[in-house]
Amino acid sequence: MKLGRLALLFPLLALVTTFLPPALSPSAASATPAVAAQVSQTPAGAWKPRPATYGVVVEKDIEIAMSDGVVLRADVHRPAKADGTAAAGRFPVILTQNPYNKNASGGGGGDYFVERGYVWVQTDVRGTGSSAGQWDAFGDREQKDGLEMANWATSKKRPWSNGELGLWGASYMAINQFFTAAQHPRGLKAMFPIVPAGDVYRDVVASGGQIDAGFIPLWFGLVTGSGLVPPAVNQTRPEATLTTLLQHVGGVLGFQVPMLVSAALGGDAGYDGPFYRKRSPLSVVDEIDVPTFLTAGQYDIFQRGTPMLFDRLQRNGVDTKLLIGPWTHSQGSTGGDLEGSGIGSLSEMALRWFDTHLKGLPDTTLDTDVAPATYHEIGSGKWRTMQSWLGSEVRAKTYALGSALKPVGGDTIAPLPVQGLCSRSTSQWTAGAAAIPGCETDNRINDALGVSYETAPATSDLAFSGPLNADLSVSTTGTDGLISVSVEDVAPDGSVDRITGGWQTLRHRAVTTSRSRTLNGQVVQPWHPFTREAEQAVVPGQIYRVPVEVFPTGAVIAKGHRLRVTVHSYDVPHLLPNVKQLVRGVAGVVTVHHTTANPSTLVLPVRR
Repeated sequence: MKLGRLALLFPLLALVTTFLPPALSPSAASATPAVAAQVSQTPAGAWKPRPATYGVVVEKDIEIAMSDGVVLRADVHRPAKADGTAAAGRFPVILTQNPYNKNASGGGGGDYFVERGYVWVQTDVRGTGSSAGQWDAFGDREQKDGLEMANWATSKKRPWSNGELGLWGASYMAINQFFTAAQHPRGLKAMFPIVPAGDVYRDVVASGGQIDAGFIPLWFGLVTGSGLVPPAVNQTRPEATLTTLLQHVGGVLGFQVPMLVSAALGGDAGYDGPFYRKRSPLSVVDEIDVPTFLTAGQYDIFQRGTPMLFDRLQRNGVDTKLLIGPWTHSQGSTGGDLEGSGIGSLSEMALRWFDTHLKGLPDTTLDTDVAPATYHEIGSGKWRTMQSWLGSEVRAKTYALGSALKPVGGDTIAPLPVQGLCSRSTSQWTAGAAAIPGCETDNRINDALGVSYETAPATSDLAFSGPLNADLSVSTTGTDGLISVSVEDVAPDGSVDRITGGWQTLRHRAVTTSRSRTLNGQVVQPWHPFTREAEQAVVPGQIYRVPVEVFPTGAVIAKGHRLRVTVHSYDVPHLLPNVKQLVRGVAGVVTVHHTTANPSTLVLPVRR
């Protein structure tokens, strides 16, 4: 096998590198449009970031043997003097664990911190990049690697480490922070997860019970493609390169391929269970006890889970903050446009967080400058703040379909497997990589393929923030099917802005009451088990009550606008039925019912 043959794989890498997180620098460009009508501007004399005082010197592909003998490789970025040599002394360390090949992706701009007196250690996780072994996303061994890497970085044997540790990074590199922090590594003082998942099954793998066909295959392709780029070590040790590459190929055959096949055929990978719970930060979040700054996106693939992590941390008494911007996953990974938020750039906020909690620099205005929760409000373009998530600042309000939300046309949905294509959903669930011109900002074409219900023009602003519950009564001519719900803002000119969405397969309609969230006695976030045991049969023509968890948002229906709920039976390319669901019959005609005996409602967490 000649290494040159790997060039055949580079087109795949070129495709999937669309999803690599760009540099998180104060000047990082973003596709997010400029935000108008801000709540506030940064006041004169507000906190400002420290200027750069060092250069950067990098030691590449340092070999670090794990307890099982597998060698991982890390790049160590150290503060440098003017002559380019490493500065003397010990510094706090920021650790990033990267599955996307640190030599190809760069990891997101950690040199910003190095220039201000930190050491940045970036590793390739097991089975990726230059590290040996086989990849098993967030599995037991990878989680143990996180603890061992953290303790390696804070060891007194490292002449550049003062023993203080922070965790930092976006997406995958945000998720693994939770698994590392939950093991309480030596010297850990703070973490800064950017667009992490909370519950990987419900957040992204199988929203509502159908498989995410928009993002998951591309994500697997990204990790696989970047893992097959020849490691930098090949220049001096070609035999090590060949061994590492063969191990990476073994990971593809042993993990990615079986997972995709199982999910597509309706096997174990299509159901929630121990596999996904082990890989979900919400399973370990109660172990986190260090200050944590979370970033999320209104149109992120992890839109659902990040606020839930914040909520749990805050309820546990952890010093935590949440920032939600008007971003897709790729935009959120860079921090997007924060103009008018009073926060500055995301790198500046991270520097402030680490300076406070790692360096112990006095910052008496941090908590007054940055509220516990800050979010960009859809519909107004303003930045809003809250003290908690689903707390006293919101109250549940129920709207009945058929009366408060009147039908726009009929109640019957034809099974058209192009529903969802011309909508913001396409952009969101490809992490911002795909968007049909005109469809991302106006949902009218897509709405015409389903059934809609809307209010009269609002006589005053209706603001809401948090998760929503579309509790629908439906029937179908099939024996299974998907309910796709869009919550929207209809402007006076008739344009339709899709605010958020939710999905639910009929056979997975069972709800666990004890795990559902309520406000003033009303369910705003139903929790479905999604297990084999919880599946319920669907009889054609029979009416079922199907609570649909609509992902959380922060929005306002302005005076003169209409609140709309639109229901479809597909959300392509986001979700596709597996083989088992196809055989059962998901292509039935769906009817939404809204009678006294069979009501359908939308429950909103309305701001007081």
